[in-house]
Amino acid sequence: VKIAAVPVYLTASYDETTLGKNGFLGAVGTDGIIRVTRTERSIYPPPPPTLLKRPDFLTGNGSALLEGEEFFRDKRSRYVGWDIVQGYPLIGLVGLDKQEAMAPYWANRAIDVRYATLATAALAVFTLIAMALSMQLAWRKYKMESAQASYRMATESGNEGFYIAHPIRNANRVIVDFQIVDSNHRGAEMLRERRDELIGKRVSLLYEQAYPERLMAMLYQAMDKGFYEEEIEVPGKSPLNIQWAYIKIVRTDSDLAVTLRDISDTKAHVAELERRGNEDVLTGLPNRHWVTTYLPRAIEHAAQSNTMLALLFIDLDGFKKVNDTAGHAAGDEVLRNAARRIKESVRPHDQVVRLGGDEFLVILEQITHKMDAAHVAERVVHAFQQSFKTSEGVHSVGTSIGISVFPDDGTDAETLLHNGDIAMYSVKTSGKGNYSFYDQKFYDVLHARLQKESELRHAIGHDQFIMYYQPRVDISTGTTSSMEALVRWMHPEKGLLQPLEFIPLAEETGLILGLGELVIDKVCAQIALWAQSGQDLVPVSINVTSRQFNEVDVAKILSAALVRYQIAPKLVEVEITESSMMGDSPEISLALTAIRTMGVKLLVDDFGTGYSSLSQLHRLEFDMLKVDRAFTAELGKTERGNVFFKAIITMAHALGMRVIAEGVENNDQIKILKSLLCDEIQGFYISKPLPPSANQPILPKWFFPTIA
Repeated sequence: VKIAAVPVYLTASYDETTLGKNGFLGAVGTDGIIRVTRTERSIYPPPPPTLLKRPDFLTGNGSALLEGEEFFRDKRSRYVGWDIVQGYPLIGLVGLDKQEAMAPYWANRAIDVRYATLATAALAVFTLIAMALSMQLAWRKYKMESAQASYRMATESGNEGFYIAHPIRNANRVIVDFQIVDSNHRGAEMLRERRDELIGKRVSLLYEQAYPERLMAMLYQAMDKGFYEEEIEVPGKSPLNIQWAYIKIVRTDSDLAVTLRDISDTKAHVAELERRGNEDVLTGLPNRHWVTTYLPRAIEHAAQSNTMLALLFIDLDGFKKVNDTAGHAAGDEVLRNAARRIKESVRPHDQVVRLGGDEFLVILEQITHKMDAAHVAERVVHAFQQSFKTSEGVHSVGTSIGISVFPDDGTDAETLLHNGDIAMYSVKTSGKGNYSFYDQKFYDVLHARLQKESELRHAIGHDQFIMYYQPRVDISTGTTSSMEALVRWMHPEKGLLQPLEFIPLAEETGLILGLGELVIDKVCAQIALWAQSGQDLVPVSINVTSRQFNEVDVAKILSAALVRYQIAPKLVEVEITESSMMGDSPEISLALTAIRTMGVKLLVDDFGTGYSSLSQLHRLEFDMLKVDRAFTAELGKTERGNVFFKAIITMAHALGMRVIAEGVENNDQIKILKSLLCDEIQGFYISKPLPPSANQPILPKWFFPTIA
């Protein structure tokens, strides 16, 4: 039986769902002839077959990609599988269009590529960020290490130690120690270590005997605040081989950069300057500057411990005489020996200070009674009873000691020093060579004196003085021959004060210099005013003290006043006390000569109370001699008094001087003086001092009939 089949039957099973629109079915005979082909759009036979040629590899079974340009009329490439039909000389072919088969893949691939691209981009960004951060950290670490290395190299040749300390934390993140992670060689030397052995050590292990509390506190503070610096005195237990250090700690990230500089030499230099500033060069004792620092602390300690403190304010008696007679070199010897004697007289822990000049101070601490200070003062006074032997001779120098006690005499340094000085001054005024405690009554008296001195100074500056004039009378004619200018202080509260109430104070304080110049000016101005009346004037005498002659140019002041007021020199006389001529001072001699050369007459005042010699009277060529009122008072009482007065008159006349009797109180004295050939008289009996008026107060001759 022979059965035949139409070739297209073999492709009747074509399924678009499975093979798609461009799928392929076909059968090729084993003889190589294409029997049938089919796609969704064509069936062969009858049209030309879709498959152009039989593939060479159609043996057995398999699959392959057949490129459209070579195998298919529609030019579409297909994935083709083949197999030999069992029992028939045919090879069956099935193909899927490459484009349709790969369409789902390409669609998924696009999505996957998009997501992959996004993921890759994100990963790239993350990677870049991570790389940037890593590079930044690495760069910072490199810079820090480079900076450390550079700083270490820069400091290797210097005097500074450099360290990097890394904090070590416990489980609770609390810093418990620091580790040295870097150092320069100088820093290692300061710690008596080698650099390679120092790096890696903990700070606490550098201290073998004790935990470094102070250093750790500095490191903790630097970690907290970011910065710390201080000058520190290195304790004995420290491993540092320096005495003073300047430490600077700066926090860098999580580490500390520590710089250490040896300032021992600088501190030693400063200490030496302080020592020199606090030490008296001559005696080696502490000086006044030292007291300003030490004494307040000593007072504070005494207050806290409830003890007493005493100051011995010591002034040397007679020291000025040593300087004036033997010279400053001898004076320096005395001061050095005086310092030694004082130190030997006080207790070992007492402080002896030279305040300056010949003033010393002893600070007595931890005393329980005032007598403790008295005992020390007694020993000091006794130590100066023996004379001082110097290269210029032997000199006797004593001490006057004032004592002030805390808290009775003051609770601060200034008050205690002031009151000690006052106590010393009280010794000076009562005989010297002793000691005295501070006395409030004496202070009150001294305060009153200082107050009066202040008032006197103010009075001179504001011209609160007026001049009174006491006439002198020629005993033979009864006419007014001259008058003495006497100053009065018109006090704004106490009224008119007599010279004895302020002249001694002015002499003692040196205010007499300003007052004397003021008196000369006022007298010359008054004479010029009287001259305007046209009357005949008599000379006016002005009292000038020895201090004025010694310390100012009296002749120059007087000459200037005469020129200023256009006064003839003959209308002015100058009175100088007899005591002023003591010592044969060349300054006084030159001044008196200059005054007499100007045409001004010179008078010796208060003669008989001083120690002038006849040679001085002759050499200085005085014009008049005023006999002190004490001799005038003896006239008529004893023959001795009359004889003595007669001798003075005879001597003065022999030297070419006129004689003036001061203090004439009655007519009997006038009769005796006339009989003794006295030239002029002055006193309350003749006239009291008169205030200035429009005309010069020339006396009338009203009393001379009673003398005749």
